[in-house]
Amino acid sequence: MLNSLTLQEMANPDAEMRQPPFNLELEQALLGALLINNATFERIAGIIDGHHFFDGLHTQIFDVIADLVGKGRAATPLTLRTYFEDAADVSSGLSVPQYLGTLAGKATTIINAVDYARAIVDLSTRRALIVIGEDVVNSAYDVSATVAPQSLIEDAEARLFEIAEKGRNVRDEITFADASLQAVERANDAYRSGGRMRGLSTGFDDLDNKLGGLQKSDLIILAGRPSMGKTALATNIAYNVARQGLAVDFRSLEMSAEQLALRILSSVSGISSEKLRRGDCSEDDMRRLIEAQRKIADTPLITDESGGLSIAQLSARARRTKRKHGTELIVIDYLQLMAGNKRARDGRVQEVTEITTGLKALAKELQVPIIALSQLNRSVEGRTEKRPQLSDLRESGSIEQDADIVMFVYREEYYVERQQPDPSDMEKTAEWMRNMERAAGKAEVIIGKQRHGPTGVVQMAFDGKLTRFSDLAREHASP
Repeated sequence: MLNSLTLQEMANPDAEMRQPPFNLELEQALLGALLINNATFERIAGIIDGHHFFDGLHTQIFDVIADLVGKGRAATPLTLRTYFEDAADVSSGLSVPQYLGTLAGKATTIINAVDYARAIVDLSTRRALIVIGEDVVNSAYDVSATVAPQSLIEDAEARLFEIAEKGRNVRDEITFADASLQAVERANDAYRSGGRMRGLSTGFDDLDNKLGGLQKSDLIILAGRPSMGKTALATNIAYNVARQGLAVDFRSLEMSAEQLALRILSSVSGISSEKLRRGDCSEDDMRRLIEAQRKIADTPLITDESGGLSIAQLSARARRTKRKHGTELIVIDYLQLMAGNKRARDGRVQEVTEITTGLKALAKELQVPIIALSQLNRSVEGRTEKRPQLSDLRESGSIEQDADIVMFVYREEYYVERQQPDPSDMEKTAEWMRNMERAAGKAEVIIGKQRHGPTGVVQMAFDGKLTRFSDLAREHASP
């Protein structure tokens, strides 16, 4: 009936095809309701857009209404007439201006406008699924042999999730009364926890006290120079969370799943990872190793060792894991090994901006904390004071801006060990040995930024042989 390009016209005319899902009467009813009462537009704003309409003319009419209402002008059959005076007739003897009057005349109620809008969006979503299905079939037939099937799968998955997530974050306006009530409930939760824990426990008391636990939707950057132990700390936190029965999605773009498992086995069994790699183990060591493996076998720690993932690919896989396992924490090792969806023409800094923005959006979407490891600039090595700071973050602008928390791992022992003087210089050697004794087995987690909490330093113990962090034991003087 309407003068518009339909899905049937784009299809093979010789093939017998089913009608795509649509309902012109619903579209007419909604447009009519908008024309007789422009206030209806406020109720459906954010639910529906012009592209959701099946008929092309309906899309044009809706877009003109939206434009006029947005400018504070009346959208009626008379005011819309000038936009369609030269448009082709809808049917024999029915012009578009006349059709506008018909739409308004058929509108009987505005009460069901929201239901109409949602129904139209649902039909649009079903049509989009049909298009994706057809594209998948055509791509599978026509794609070059040089294109890996996995890339077709990831592209289809990304498009499906884009449809699934559209509108999910569209929320009604929140009154201040509701918002303040939510704030009181959050404060009450913190009060009931003794003012300490509000999020996931990292497994380290001092760190939990400083952070209040890992909060949902937070992007946490864990940075450090090589050999500082940032991967070890991230692995320890991931295992500690998973040990609570909570699913952890560990995305290692550098380590294999076996290497990750070896680190955890070393930490749990108390056998150095070096001995495990070399096979320099006793029979007792092997018994302890098997016991540790049985202990961690059911730990809900899911890992993916795929390298070179783009932010779109990582997001698609993280969503799938969340849906399948109910992920409560995501760990990414490490940020600089990821790629943007498209290589940024303005350089790596812009690409990292796309990655960190995408990670923050993913954390909010899945409502889980994301810990992303990051490298530091070499400028740290050129300073006398080796403790890192925010400006040391590689491609630091976007990382610092998008992160809710930035933490640095620093081990003074690493630097002192490399300053060993000539043994013939007894005085310097004695001082060096005192410095080594003071720094041995200790690490600092420096909280350089915390959007909703204090910054500062958390002292921790570190066992390099077991790649294991722990709370630093304190000696309390007797009264």
